[in-house]
Amino acid sequence: MKKAKIYKPSKTAMQSGNKKYNKWLLEFITEETGINPLMGWESSSDTLSELRLEFSSKDLAIEYAKKNKIHYELIQPNDRKIVKKSYADNFTK
Repeated sequence: MKKAKIYKPSKTAMQSGNKKYNKWLLEFITEETGINPLMGWESSSDTLSELRLEFSSKDLAIEYAKKNKIHYELIQPNDRKIVKKSYADNFTK
C-alpha cells in the first residue's frame, strides 16, 4: 500500500507573508532509498516520492487519499501566536 503524509507547509524564517502557505500538501513517503552507484547520490526507484499534490483544504486532501486507497498520516499545523505591537510601546515602558 502507498503511504503519504498530509500537511500544511510552514513558512521559512526569511519570509514575513503567509500568501503561499494556505495550501495543504500530500507527499508520498518512500521507504526504499539507496545510494546511486554512479554518482553517489541518494536515490529511489519509487517515482511517487517526487510527487507533491496541492489541495485547497485538508478535507479535500483526506478525501483524495481515501478515494485512491492511500494510507495517510495527518500532521496538524502549529498556529502562530501573533502579538500586535505598536512602535510607541518602545518608549512608554
